[in-house]
Formats: sequence, C-alpha cells, structure tokens
Amino acid sequence: MAMEQNHERPQRRERLQHKMRHVGIDGLIVTQNVDLYYLTGSMQTGYLFLPAEGEAVYFVRRSLLRAEREADVPVRELGSMRTFLAGLAEVSPGLFGGGRAPDAPPVVLAAEYDVLPVQQFQRLEAALPSVRWVDGSGLIRETRMIKSPRELEAIRAAARVTDAAFEQALALIRPGLTELELMAAIEHALRRSGHMGLMRVRGYNQEIITGMVGAGEAASQPTYFDGPAGGLGLGPASPQSASRRPIGANEPILIDIGCCIDGYVFDQTRTVVIGDLPDDMRRAYALSEEVLRRTEERLRPGTSGEELYMGSLEQVKQAGLSEHFMGFGRDQVKFLGHGIGLEIDELPVLARGFIQPLEPGMVIAIEPKFTFPGRGVVGIENSYAITQTGFEKLSLTREGLIQLPVPR
Repeated sequence: MAMEQNHERPQRRERLQHKMRHVGIDGLIVTQNVDLYYLTGSMQTGYLFLPAEGEAVYFVRRSLLRAEREADVPVRELGSMRTFLAGLAEVSPGLFGGGRAPDAPPVVLAAEYDVLPVQQFQRLEAALPSVRWVDGSGLIRETRMIKSPRELEAIRAAARVTDAAFEQALALIRPGLTELELMAAIEHALRRSGHMGLMRVRGYNQEIITGMVGAGEAASQPTYFDGPAGGLGLGPASPQSASRRPIGANEPILIDIGCCIDGYVFDQTRTVVIGDLPDDMRRAYALSEEVLRRTEERLRPGTSGEELYMGSLEQVKQAGLSEHFMGFGRDQVKFLGHGIGLEIDELPVLARGFIQPLEPGMVIAIEPKFTFPGRGVVGIENSYAITQTGFEKLSLTREGLIQLPVPR
C-alpha cells in the first residue's frame, strides 16, 4: 500500500500542471521510478502521461496488475512502442488525435532529461513524431522540493530510527573493530527498524550504501561520490564508505549514515573518537559546529542557498581552514548542504548559483566537514525542515565530539 493519502498526489499533479502551463508545455512523459511513485503511488515500469490540462494516464508494461492496485490514476497496458501514439490519441485526442489542425504548432512534450537514457528517449522520439521535446526534469524536482506533512513525518521516522541505530552501534566501537563491522552493525539495526536498505540517488553514476563510515586516513580517501568524505571502500569495484581497516584510538571516526523509511531518506553525520583528537582536528571539529550554528541563524524562508554557502566559505576563511573545508585540494566539493526526500540529492542545494529563496516545506541536510589528507575527516551534519518562521531540526542524535574511553 502506498504511504501517502490519495489527496496528496492529485495536488502534486495539479502543482506540476500549473508549472507546465506557465512555460508552455502541453504534456509530460514521466519514466523514472521515483517520479512515477511520487505522482501515482506506484513504481511499475511504464510511462505516465500528464497533460497540462486534464487527467493523467499511466501506461504500464510490468506489472499491470500491481499498478492497477497501487496507482490513483487510470492505468492502461502499454503494449509495444508502435501503439503508444494510438493510446495517447485515445486519452488525449486534442493533442494527438486526427482532428488537430495541420497548421497547428507542434505538441510540446517534456521528459526527465536528467535521468532518461538516450536510447529510451530515442524510442519515444520515434514513437511520437512531430513532437517538440523539452526538458521537464527541473519542473518535477521543483515540485518535489516542497514536502507535505505526510512526507515530513516519514523523514522524522527515519531520523528516529537513525538515532537509535547510532546509539546501539556506539556501544560496539572499540580498537580493532573494522569499519565494515561497524557499518554492518549500523545497517543491521536500521533494517530491523524498517530501513528499506537503499538510499536513492538521482545523479548519474552516483551510488550510496546507507552512508559512509570511515576512520583515520581511510575516511579521507577521495572518490567519485559527490560528497566531502568518500572512504576507502572494499576496493575499486566499491570505492567508497567502509573498508576492512581496523579502527584505532585517537583518530576521528566519521559516521555519516542515512535511513530510508517508506521511500523517504534522512541524512546525518557525527564524529566519534576513542580517546582524543589532535589539537588541529579538534579545532576543525569545533569550527564545523560553529558553521552549523551560524547557518542555522539564517536558515529561514527568503534566504538563498547561495547566501548560506558563501557565508560558510567566509567563516572558514577567517578561521584559516579553507583548504580543508568540504574535502581537500581538487577533491573539494562546492556545496554546504543539499535537499533530501525520496532521493538523497534533491533540491535545493546550498551552493553558488542557487539563488532561489528557501520556502516552507523544503528539507535540507547541512554538512560542514573538514578533511585532513592521510589523517581523517571531522564534521557534523543535521537535517532540517524549513518552516514559516525558521526551521525544525529533524536530527535527534546528540551533538558534540563524542569521546569514548580507551580500553585498559
């Protein structure tokens, strides 16, 4: 059964249709699983056709039976791509029927250019000739950016599960425990409490394995993942997150984990050490909390992501730690935070060029971190919901550098 009540999805489709009409798009073809789920309540293989005016129709290849049970829009069998145009003509004769005037401008259809494979797009082009195609991914992502109370509650539930799993895992940390063993303990606790076992990422070739657990120099290893801490991983085939390296005393243990409940993700980071950190890393950790507090002061509707990011850069520059902020050298990432929801990399982004003001209903993970090559990563990450007057901190886990005693 889909999580949301049925009244939410019609509202989502109506908001998206309003955006389509505003920019002159006649219809939207939705293909990606997460977007299909968001707009229909089902995640079966096929195409959702959403006209700028009128009712959406879900053309499904597999599983038709399940889509009929789950979706709250009319469902039709897709059949072959050769018959797709005829099916669209039946449900939207004004756009695809034979009565369209010969001198009428071409139908403007949008698709999710950011995630739609070229081969699949070419099939759509061949099946729907005389259509002018445009990118509709921004409209969908902007619609998803504003979360409903039901969506927020799913993220809060994920925050509660993450907090409990973190505390359970904390009791296991000792010198000699490997990063992989710690990650497995965290994932075990998360899964027993309803974590789906995956964290969806929209970005091309981006993957995430519940999160990143790394200690010492292993955590500071850069990798392809677009984040400030990559992790050594288990080898070139899995070059991120936990490795088989044993955890030692007096080195930072970065626990950057998430949880996905009913499709909605939560993201959080805490820094742990067995014993104590060197003075420079302790100072950097303190600065990460100072950046977070300063950002919270401005975290309200009307502030742009760019303002928050540029403010953090200036704060770090004044402290003399710019070269370590959000990575190191060429591997520094150029953001302070990111939206979360059905995917871990949603809008808005706290980065240069993102000038759209924050709005109530946005959910953002803010993660100031500092990388010391060959030594480790320190930092903190909380997730927040933007409210009418400011923010709600969704993260429940205790803050501060978490120091564990060195076993005798």
